[in-house]
Amino acid sequence: MRAPSPVTPKRVDGPPVRIGALVPLTRPGWTEAGRHLLAGLELAVSEANAAGGVLGQPLELVVRDTAADPQRAAAAVDELADLGVAALAGEYHSVVARTAAIRADALGLPFLCSSAVLDTLTDRPTQWVARLSPPQSRGWGIYADFLLGAGHSRIAVAAEPSVYWAAGTRILRDHLAAHGGTVVELDPRELPPAALCDELVESRATALLLLAGHPEPAVPIVRAVRRDERLAGTLIGAPAGQPELAGWAELLGEDGAAVPFLRYLPEHLGPLGTRVEAALGERLGGAPSFVAFEGYDTVNVLAEVLRSHGAKDRAQTAGSWSRVAVEGTRGTIRFSRTPGIDVWQWVWAPVQVVDRDPAEPGRFRVLHSG
Repeated sequence: MRAPSPVTPKRVDGPPVRIGALVPLTRPGWTEAGRHLLAGLELAVSEANAAGGVLGQPLELVVRDTAADPQRAAAAVDELADLGVAALAGEYHSVVARTAAIRADALGLPFLCSSAVLDTLTDRPTQWVARLSPPQSRGWGIYADFLLGAGHSRIAVAAEPSVYWAAGTRILRDHLAAHGGTVVELDPRELPPAALCDELVESRATALLLLAGHPEPAVPIVRAVRRDERLAGTLIGAPAGQPELAGWAELLGEDGAAVPFLRYLPEHLGPLGTRVEAALGERLGGAPSFVAFEGYDTVNVLAEVLRSHGAKDRAQTAGSWSRVAVEGTRGTIRFSRTPGIDVWQWVWAPVQVVDRDPAEPGRFRVLHSG
């Protein structure tokens, strides 16, 4: 049954108001996350147009595939700016979003980042960039609290080289150290899964966190740890959220359950979130991830800003972040300045630590909230 439209369709006419969308749609980008992000963006555009668009003009999404490539994203920002988009939206990968944000700041192009969490999204304080997802320091700090509460103070990380993974490791180490905990780093480039298991045993860590790409090398590591009797009591975690999407469960089955990860959803969705969840599920052919909700909320916020302040003056759009108060799928969205964060930030985005239930891997269990 099709989810009902939130409004009676209204006529839109005239030249479109364009929003540039940065989305990872091909490898090596995480394409499943990109598909969910795009579904949310597109649903919100269609609903905005049904409600009359932006002051009677239709919204149009101009999509560019970043493929998790920072240089490709920078080129896309330049192209979209030349095409006259009113604002940028999207991106999932933090390192790619950082490059896009720096370029948008340099060009004076408003950018509402949907899903990337790296704290240092720009090199300097900027009025041009705002973000919906919580900063990494907050989310990963909550994850560290979960580990400590579950009795894990000696943690191993299988970390690939990346600004994002290095920042995550530092957050975990600092947070755990304050409570007497330690972090041991293992390099999955140097250690095949069997050798990584040997090192994990020797480290005496009680938890292994996957700070690495999906499906490689994360999936082979999970399989190796699950099959090693010496590691039967070891917790496997994936704070970046790899187990959220269906591809994880399809590849790993029962082995992919009981792997805690971060997601950005409230305990209960309100009426808007519930309706959007149904509409997204229909588009995606399955349950939407938090990334799809982030995509929807991004366009929902931008549409309201453009209606209130017009679509022709980019500086006026960027100057409105501090005045935003929009009901999103996961709560009321407001932006503010946060210490240590150089972009406008939705401070109270919901954060959960969740895993797939071993008894029913298609069902999620909330283990901790922050």
